[in-house]
Amino acid sequence: MMQRSARMKDVAMAAGVSVMTVSRAFKKDASVKQATRAAIMKAADELGYVYDSTAANLRSQKTDFVAVLIPSLNNANFADTVGGLAPILSDQGLQVLLGYTNYDIEEEERLVEQLLRRRPEAIVLTGGRHTARTRRLLQAAAIPVIETWDLPEDPVDRVVGFSNAAAMGMMVDHLVGQGHGRIAFIGGDTDGDTRGADRRRGFLSAMAAHGLDASRLIGAGRPPISMREGADAMVRLLDGYPGTEAVICISDLSAFGALTECARRGLSVPGDIVIAGFGAYEIADICVPRLTTIDPHPARIGQATAQMIIDVLTGRPAPPRIDVTPTLIVTESTAIGQG
Repeated sequence: MMQRSARMKDVAMAAGVSVMTVSRAFKKDASVKQATRAAIMKAADELGYVYDSTAANLRSQKTDFVAVLIPSLNNANFADTVGGLAPILSDQGLQVLLGYTNYDIEEEERLVEQLLRRRPEAIVLTGGRHTARTRRLLQAAAIPVIETWDLPEDPVDRVVGFSNAAAMGMMVDHLVGQGHGRIAFIGGDTDGDTRGADRRRGFLSAMAAHGLDASRLIGAGRPPISMREGADAMVRLLDGYPGTEAVICISDLSAFGALTECARRGLSVPGDIVIAGFGAYEIADICVPRLTTIDPHPARIGQATAQMIIDVLTGRPAPPRIDVTPTLIVTESTAIGQG
């Protein structure tokens, strides 16, 4: 016969308190003394009791979760953003519910609709480009909406991010300042990765501003771009555009792939060709030579987003937009006289 699960009144009896005190303890009510809360939690643990917040949430119209949509589960940058966001929200009793879009704005629309049915306290999106229906759903939701990793011209609500185009322009300016003119760009073949598309646009704009030829564009496949795809793209670049002096890759992973192809061919980096990436991944700092890259500060984006959500939900003043400025990190892969 199945054993009856422990109930809140069982915990109350074991701890010698009222049912209401148990309820307040699980809600982290400040009126419950620390010693009392400890006794309640000990009793609950011994009884195997799990607090069911469903009924309380129905009464209060609160769900205590924040929906966060990211394009990739294995991208260290997005993991760092969630890692910066989740602990701050958790301290306020809010939990993160992740959705995975796989760089597909149609999938983002489906997930947004599903998540809004569960009444999140707020929703966080990666990027500022969405379907028209997604925008309508978000605007009608009457909850804080934060777009991250971008600075959209027409935000849905609030924004924490940076201009991917400007960040790529910063890298072009660095390479041109090093004396390079024949610069190539390795990136995705589609606009599925809207931030990657903005980086390509930033490359084209910066090259034009310097009066340089920007035709060395090598597609590396659908996002996310892997090390293998970066290596394959480098094969096509070296074979199709001899004399290329510098290569900017859409990410550090693709840049590492490009670096390994140069090693296979006996090309010196940066002696024969220079390579730069994006993202400040761990691999950029440990490969040989270390990769010049751009640090978009993903954890800082997450932290600022979490604080913005808390401020809005608690009625404190919160700016509609927070710019998190990327940092150019120059190392051996573009350093003149090394390699």
